Amino acid sequence: MYQYFMDSPIGRLRLVESDGFIKEISRADVPAARLDSEGKIIKTAETFESAVTEKTEALAETEQQLREYFAGIRKSFDVLLKPDGTAFFQSVWKALLDIPYGETRTYGDIAKAVGKPKAARAVGMANHYNPIMIIIPCHRVIGANGQLVGYAGGLDVKRRLLDLEMSHAG
Repeated sequence: MYQYFMDSPIGRLRLVESDGFIKEISRADVPAARLDSEGKIIKTAETFESAVTEKTEALAETEQQLREYFAGIRKSFDVLLKPDGTAFFQSVWKALLDIPYGETRTYGDIAKAVGKPKAARAVGMANHYNPIMIIIPCHRVIGANGQLVGYAGGLDVKRRLLDLEMSHAG
C-alpha cells in the first residue's frame, strides 16, 4: 500500500493506492474510520503505519485529476477505484457515482436507487464511511429538506465542493 499527500483548496489530502487501485482519499487532518469488506472498523491512522509514502503512477494520475477538478475543468474521474466496505456500502457508493457533477440527491433518493427505499439512514452511514471523498461524491448528498447535513470532512468543505461544482456546471 502506498500513500501520497497533496495540498488542495480544502486542505491537505491523503491519497492511498494498492495494486494500482485507489483505496482512499481523505483529508489528512481529519481522523476517519473506515470499514473493511466484512464490516470491521479500521482506523485510517492505522494505515499510516503500513503505507509507504511514495508517489506511484496511480497516485500521480489521481493527483492530476483532482487538481483539474479543483480548477473546474474536470467533471468526472477515470482512475481505478477499490474502496473497502460491506456489500451494501459498495452499492451505495456505486449509486453515488451516478450523481451528475453539480447536482445533488437526497439520502432517500440514494436509498431508492439501491433498492432499499426505507434505508435513508443506512445510506447516511455508508456516506460516513466512504473512503474515497470527492471521486465517490458523497458531498452531493443532502437532506430531504434540501439542507446540507452530515459530511465527514466538515459541512464547510461540503459547501465548498458543491459551490465549486455549481459554478462550473454549465
